[in-house]
Amino acid sequence: MASITQVNGKWRALVRRKGFPSYCKTFPVKAQALAWATRIEADLGSGHVPAGDVVRGGSYSVRELIQEYRKLMEKTRPISDKSNTHYMLKALDLHLGHLDALRLTVDDLVGFCLVRREEGAGPYTVNMDVSKLGTVMRYTGSFLRLQLPDAVGMARPVLKHMGLIGAGGKRERRPQEDELARILAWLTENRGKVYADFVYFAALTAMRRSEICGLLRADLDPKKRLVLIRQRKDPRTKKTNDQWVPLLGESWDVALAQPVVDGDPRIFTVHPQTVSKYFKDARVALGIPDLRLHDMRHEGTSRLFEDGYAIQEVALVTGHKKWETLKRYTNLKPEDLHKRYE
Repeated sequence: MASITQVNGKWRALVRRKGFPSYCKTFPVKAQALAWATRIEADLGSGHVPAGDVVRGGSYSVRELIQEYRKLMEKTRPISDKSNTHYMLKALDLHLGHLDALRLTVDDLVGFCLVRREEGAGPYTVNMDVSKLGTVMRYTGSFLRLQLPDAVGMARPVLKHMGLIGAGGKRERRPQEDELARILAWLTENRGKVYADFVYFAALTAMRRSEICGLLRADLDPKKRLVLIRQRKDPRTKKTNDQWVPLLGESWDVALAQPVVDGDPRIFTVHPQTVSKYFKDARVALGIPDLRLHDMRHEGTSRLFEDGYAIQEVALVTGHKKWETLKRYTNLKPEDLHKRYE
């Protein structure tokens, strides 16, 4: 129901209805407040989010915004439980979910970024988290007609100055042959052969962790030795981007060698975060510095070029659309150019 009260010479209209947020707005004239309240009640009565410039009273948690964002994305591009977006939203929910989005401050974001850094996230990763928060607040804020503070915009200069966020630098780290062999052996002995196969498959195919985890046995084409990567990452294709990719050399045999698990249609029946954890366990146990699971994508891409494949052929495997993007993952060894003359 609506209530109209006089506050400091102006008229405040407050509309409450079970199952909906409360809406509040102040007017200079009582008749305007009544008309506005009537319109809001009519919108709520029909089950619609009120249109126009309305302000929600009370609070609206960051967690509620994230939940609303997930619902809205279901209509355009559902968020997979294996996607980076899913894990970014989980991190935001874990550390910021309890806060009032209407009163989010720069200090709140600085605290979040400090915690993420303590967890091991680098400036680029933290920047992605902050950007995703900005997207959530803009998208859901607009949809729900909320007047949210631009906490992300105000915090960015501070976060950059503190070195908590930053652009991703070009990595040139590739595993040495002995490093990769040692990691595969350690994983086989201490965590299971499936995890060693996963890492080796990543180095052979240049696929992302989420892509490998999503591969289905039903999507293997034995005649053409292809596999379908469903909803492959592509910023220009938001709804669907399924791609058939050749499994070259040993990668086909590695895929076929994976054990079948009842009730799981995937080729690699493992959890993406578990693979990353075990990879780090192996690296730390073996004393191998600064090597990440995602570096296997660099390794796979570079191997394809070293094997003599052309740019357009490598792109068919890696999924890249532009050479500028593809070359970020290309770390050729200068000494290998001598092989052309051998």
